[in-house]
Amino acid sequence: MALFCCLLMWNSGAGQGYYQIGEGAIYFKSDAPLELIEASSDKLRGLINPADNSFAFAVKLNTFQGFNSPLQREHFNENYMESKKYPEATFSGKIIENVDLSQPGTYTIRAKGKLNIHGVEQERIIKSEVVSGKKGLEVVSSFTVLLEEHDITIPKIVYQKIAEEIEVQIRATLLK
Repeated sequence: MALFCCLLMWNSGAGQGYYQIGEGAIYFKSDAPLELIEASSDKLRGLINPADNSFAFAVKLNTFQGFNSPLQREHFNENYMESKKYPEATFSGKIIENVDLSQPGTYTIRAKGKLNIHGVEQERIIKSEVVSGKKGLEVVSSFTVLLEEHDITIPKIVYQKIAEEIEVQIRATLLK
């Protein structure tokens, strides 16, 4: 619910003092024995509230592009992610460190929150590098997602083509 409220404020232009994504991209890689699958989306949305160090990020799953073929993208959306039933992946929570992001500098922070993929929430702590400057924040993060933790099953017939652990990278510019 907090994610919805934050993103609603972001979409309506309210919430002054928040840092909101001006540009954001998310990339994933499945490096399995028989196939490398890569895709990305430049439709990452999100914001950070520096008053209480809370954050909320979301991406619509059907915005991912790349893949090795159109059929692979179709299988990603229909068979694995079930994008019609679970249209978004989200991550919301709080920054653990007590940092003042309005002060210029480079910070290594830990974001603790709920990662929701495929309708399954998992509590996660994800490390990120944050560079604070005059115009806003640059956020870079890399982490992995275990498919099993989000009830995403891999059929035996393609088990060697889809990795059980997916690498994820995020880059975002957040403006005040």
